[in-house]
Amino acid sequence: MASRLQEKYMKEVAPALMEKFGYKNVMEIPKLDKIVINMGIGDARENPKGLEKAVEEMEIISGQKPVITRARKSVANFKLREGMPIGAKVTLRADKMFYFMDKLVSVSLPRVRDFRGVNANAFDGRGNYALGVKEQLIFPEIEYDKVDKVRGMDIIFVTTAKTDEEARELLKLLGMPFSK
Repeated sequence: MASRLQEKYMKEVAPALMEKFGYKNVMEIPKLDKIVINMGIGDARENPKGLEKAVEEMEIISGQKPVITRARKSVANFKLREGMPIGAKVTLRADKMFYFMDKLVSVSLPRVRDFRGVNANAFDGRGNYALGVKEQLIFPEIEYDKVDKVRGMDIIFVTTAKTDEEARELLKLLGMPFSK
């Protein structure tokens, strides 16, 4: 069962990209590879329950169980030791990826106060796009009354595009609301 966004990619986006960039082979057409959602939890050291709550919220948002990320190095200034839990991340692929992107673009981002579009210059030079969300409350699954702390998250869209221009066009055709 394909999502609305997958069908849109097959029928509209792929042909439009092929025409615009003059690809000779259909395998050259850029596509969305995966979406990585990362949530750094700074107070995980003092508040282990906060980490559990963040993991629970992230699972509700993404529909997939997150992996707890741990510190690679000890940093004395942050009172951090190697191996301590410092965040959570989820990698979405295939159907879950398309469902998440559809929900983000059509429901969650419009709920942001004073929303005028996302930054069109947040590409990394290799066709990947990073989006920062200041609060998890924009997602409709999160109940406002049950939130103990407002947490932000990074959402990275990894594409098979070679350049930022190709990736920008791909995401724009998939419905990403870039600011003018």
